[in-house]
Amino acid sequence: MSRSQHANEMDRNTRYFHHISARRRNNRIEYLVIHGRLVRNQARIKVAIRDFYKWLYHQEASPSVTFRDGLVNRLAREEAEVLEVIPSVEEVKEEVWDCESPKAPGSDGYNMKYIKKCWVEIGMEFTAAVMRFFEMARLPVDSNITWVTLAPKFFGAKEIKDLRLISIVGCVYKVISKLLT
Repeated sequence: MSRSQHANEMDRNTRYFHHISARRRNNRIEYLVIHGRLVRNQARIKVAIRDFYKWLYHQEASPSVTFRDGLVNRLAREEAEVLEVIPSVEEVKEEVWDCESPKAPGSDGYNMKYIKKCWVEIGMEFTAAVMRFFEMARLPVDSNITWVTLAPKFFGAKEIKDLRLISIVGCVYKVISKLLT
């Protein structure tokens, strides 16, 4: 419904048009203060943002520990076996219904409300995609695609730390991560 409203009223001189225009203006990153200097060049801003988050989320070197290399010694055998159990169809459905429905669509274009509403038609395929991950230890091809955007935490954000990182992931990915946790 919002997309049709957007298509119908975006170019007309309506309150909706002015609201969307103002929102885009407020969310646009015109300049940032990087290392104490004001930068307006969009290419430099993109590089600085990428480098900031690359540094923030870099993977530190850590010893590779597997279940057989010592982690099992810390877990009881029953606990280790529970970690390797493939979830049931009921558990997958339970996690789908546990997800918040009205959130924005993920990178796959769907939100959990759509998945729940069409469960009779697509539930078997959705469950199969989730189960395939646990059987083959590989994500479905498109499920690991993530769209990332930045939104200002407050009006007048001037530094990278003043921007909120928003990540949009697909429904299959959400359910897999919920089952893993």
